[in-house]
Amino acid sequence: MKETLLMYARHTKQTNATVIALVDALPEAARGEDRKSYYKSLAGLACHILDATLYLHGLYRASFPAAAKALAATADLKAPEGAISDAQWKKLKADLAFADQALIDLVLSLGEADISHPVKLDWYEGKPAAVPFYVLAHQLFEHGTHHRGQISQILDEMGIEHDFSGIALECLPR
Repeated sequence: MKETLLMYARHTKQTNATVIALVDALPEAARGEDRKSYYKSLAGLACHILDATLYLHGLYRASFPAAAKALAATADLKAPEGAISDAQWKKLKADLAFADQALIDLVLSLGEADISHPVKLDWYEGKPAAVPFYVLAHQLFEHGTHHRGQISQILDEMGIEHDFSGIALECLPR
């Protein structure tokens, strides 16, 4: 299980970096333009990916010591809100890469018992009150995949050539 989580954590870091680089190549106005998605713009989608990552890091940190230690450095990070400047975009890129690496470091630090450690939830009115770490890690991976797919669709509509859907062989278990 640990190798699988590590593969997905590495894949998330790699695909986030690839997608963010594509968006980064656009002018600030194109990143910020309302694209009629729930999160409005490409920058808004990137902000949401970071925000959700940091939110889940917080749930992990609050639930068990291994996560608290491995993710301590992400506790003070915050995704920007609304229209963002070039400086905020640069910080978002760095913070997302940092948060993605912190998740890799967390997975590397986990023992077998930690992988199933319950993580307390603060939604669903406490039903369930907690789920195993691996379930919420999977949620983080799927959430990012969903929003990177939205970014991909917008890039398609803009006529920007990209292909980040191949098999990331370097992320496979070693």
